[in-house]
Order: sequence, then C-alpha cells, then structure tokens
Amino acid sequence: MEKVVTKDFKELIAQGCTLVDFYADWCGPCKMLAPVLEELEQEYPEIRFVRVNVDEEDELAAEYRIMSIPFVALFKDGEKVATMVGYHGKADVEEFLSQVK
Repeated sequence: MEKVVTKDFKELIAQGCTLVDFYADWCGPCKMLAPVLEELEQEYPEIRFVRVNVDEEDELAAEYRIMSIPFVALFKDGEKVATMVGYHGKADVEEFLSQVK
C-alpha cells in the first residue's frame, strides 16, 4: 500500500475509488488490519489502497477529525462516502468496500 502525504492527498483521491487507511506505527489494531487491507488490495484492483500516518500527517488527521485509529475512509471522486473505525476482519472490510460498487 502506498503511503501518502498531505500535499498529495487531494489529488490522489480526486478520481475513482480510494480506500485510505489512517494509521500509526505504534497502533496494535492498525498492525492487525494492515495485512487484511494488503490482501484486499490484490483482490480489488479497481480501488486504490493508500495509507496515511496520522502522527506524520497531523493536519490531514485533524481535517478528517480522526479521533480513533485505525480509521478507514472510502472516497469516490474526492468525496468521502463511508468510514470504518477499529480493527475489522476481511469479511467486514469486503462488505465495507461494497459501498462503492
């Protein structure tokens, strides 16, 4: 999964479907979720999967009012269409992804 910084974020989510994983290196549930998202990234080539480190990109985290992590957001053509907080297994994330089809 590509790691994204604030200056590139808006352009990156502007077109198509993008799943953004807001995480931190010290976050246990974030570490558990990462392999699930990496597996799904291979199964959903039509969706771009990216990561944002909330400790390094605190302005972006504040803009999206991220209070708990992992925080996963789905964007379609630049608009946030769904969010999910906390660790979820593969089946839950697949159901979450179905919101952009």
